[in-house]
Amino acid sequence: MSDVYDFLADVQLQGQRIDCAVVSLLPDLSRSAAQRLLSSKHIFVNEKPVAKNYKLKFGDRIQIVLPAPEPCDIRPVAIDLDILYEDDDLLVVNKPKGMVVHPAPGHYDDTLVNALMYHCGDSLSGINGEIRPGIVHRIDKDTSGLLMVAKNDAAHLFLAEQIKEHRFHREYRAVVLGNLKDDIGTIDLPIGRNPKDRKKQCVGGINARDAQTTYAVLERYRYFSFIQCVLRTGRTHQIRVHMASMGHPVAGDTVYGGEKNDFGLHGQCLHAAVLGFEHPRTHQMMEFNSPLPRYFSDFLSKIKRSNW
Repeated sequence: MSDVYDFLADVQLQGQRIDCAVVSLLPDLSRSAAQRLLSSKHIFVNEKPVAKNYKLKFGDRIQIVLPAPEPCDIRPVAIDLDILYEDDDLLVVNKPKGMVVHPAPGHYDDTLVNALMYHCGDSLSGINGEIRPGIVHRIDKDTSGLLMVAKNDAAHLFLAEQIKEHRFHREYRAVVLGNLKDDIGTIDLPIGRNPKDRKKQCVGGINARDAQTTYAVLERYRYFSFIQCVLRTGRTHQIRVHMASMGHPVAGDTVYGGEKNDFGLHGQCLHAAVLGFEHPRTHQMMEFNSPLPRYFSDFLSKIKRSNW
C-alpha cells in the first residue's frame, strides 16, 4: 500500500525546484530518489505531475506518493543480533565490528539487513529501497556500536527528521594517533566526495556539505588519545575525515590514516557508544548506551601496558 504525504509550499519553499523541495520535506529521500518519483509521476503539484525543474509558487499543494516497496530478493539469514530495545516502531541494535550494514558487492548474505529480515520479516520500513529496508542511518563496517532501525515508514520519516534537525544524539568513542592540542573542541569543516577517489570523502571535495564534530579528550597516552566525539551532523565517514584533517587519524584507519597498521587492529578503533532520540509514537526521549567492546578495551590495555 502506498503512503501519501501532502504539503503546502510556504515562503521558504517558494522558488525552489520541486526535486530539492521534496528532499527538504522528506529528508530521508535522496535527490535522485525524488527525481525517480517525479519521472514515474508519483509527485504532483496542484494535482498535476510536474518536471523535476518545476519551481514552486507560494501556496502550491505538493502531494508525494511513496509506492509500496517492491518484494525484496535479499535472503533472510539467521544471524544473532544484539538488540537493546524493540517495539512495533523501531529497534536499537548493537552492531559488531566487521559486520556490513546492508548488501553490497562481496557482501550479500552476511549483512545486518539479512539478519534484520530474518528477525523482523516484513516489518521494516521501505523508504530506502529494497537493499536497505529499515535503515535510518548507517555506521561503517569496521565501526562497532548502536544503530537505529525503523519498522515502518512513519517512524522512519520521524526519526530522519530528527537527524536533519540535529536532534538525534550520537556519541562515539575513538582512539586517535597523537595528542590533541586542546582538551575539547569543535571541528567545523565541510565534507564532500574525494575527487581523486569516489570511495573516499575529504574536507571540501565534490558537493561538500556542512559538517560539525565536537570532541573531548578522555585520556592521554604517549602516542595516542582516547576521545569522545559527538556528531552535530551525519556525513559519511565524518569522524574519520575530521580527525585525519586535524593530523590525528583514528587508530587502525588505513583509509584516512595511511596504509600501514602496526597496532594489531582490523579497521578503525571507533565505537558508536550513545544513541538518543525522541520516540516517533510516544514522543518520549530515549537514550541507549553500549559499553566498549572487547577489541576496543583490549587495545586501550595494550596502549597502557606498552607505554604507547
